Amino acid sequence: MSIQVNITPNGRMSLPADIRKRLGLTAGGAVYLEETDEGVVLRTAAQIVAQAQALARQYRDATGASVDDFLAARVAESGE
Repeated sequence: MSIQVNITPNGRMSLPADIRKRLGLTAGGAVYLEETDEGVVLRTAAQIVAQAQALARQYRDATGASVDDFLAARVAESGE
């Protein structure tokens, strides 16, 4: 979905109420802006957390990815 949002002379933009409601944004809440090669992306804190959790899940069960695996490998390399 694409919508036009106008920028005021002092540089402010307003998100339409229906979008704020759908995303659970309330007065005083925050959104995070990311500038990409494709443009600007706004994300909520919940979306940022979900993205980080998904990234962490990719590595959680990888062989050798835990701290214990790392330390065991270093001990094995040192011959102790």
